Amino acid sequence: MIVALLHRLKKLPRAVHGWSVMMKPQVLFVLGGPGAGKGTQCARIVANYSYTHLSAGDLLREERSRSGSEFGQLIDTYIKEGKIVPVEITINLLKKAMEETMKADEKKFRFLIDGFPRNQDNLQGWNTVMDGKADVKFVLFFDCGNEVCIDRCLERGKSSGRTDDNRESLEKRIQTYLQSTRPIIEQYEKQGKVCTIDASRSMDEVRLAIKNALKCFVITT
Repeated sequence: MIVALLHRLKKLPRAVHGWSVMMKPQVLFVLGGPGAGKGTQCARIVANYSYTHLSAGDLLREERSRSGSEFGQLIDTYIKEGKIVPVEITINLLKKAMEETMKADEKKFRFLIDGFPRNQDNLQGWNTVMDGKADVKFVLFFDCGNEVCIDRCLERGKSSGRTDDNRESLEKRIQTYLQSTRPIIEQYEKQGKVCTIDASRSMDEVRLAIKNALKCFVITT
């Protein structure tokens, strides 16, 4: 069944419809290991800079639980194994979310995309679909030790209800992050488009570091 769904993914539309009548979206990619605090700090950035927060992971989990989703089981399998979901699914969910946001309010064209791109395939998929259609300002990188990330996720798992907030899944996710996502961050660093935050500190210290770091970059208002 999963093989058949993967074949169907290749037939998903790769063209982005509707962008020509809307302002080009401005994007900040937010990357870091699981439990680095990306979601928490994204909420604060949204409040201060009028960005819309899109979490690739949340969109995938919502699609997984959506009644009637043809890709729900596939997404579930990848998440439980700590693997990266096929790019065609993630790109289409992000595209849909941005389109809906901008159609509802044309002034909301600034996006924090959290947890994406997570590997080279993600980046290539983004470049293929969104080339010339979105402006990636920079990558906000939350740098945090592996054990700190795991401990935070285990604590979060006591109330989050997330099936992947367990040590076995977390260790797999950490390895996937180190092997697949860190090289993407390094690519953007060579372009001078990475803002690194020490995410092992307290939330308030991280918030202040973000505020200071963002001054080094042009945030269009």
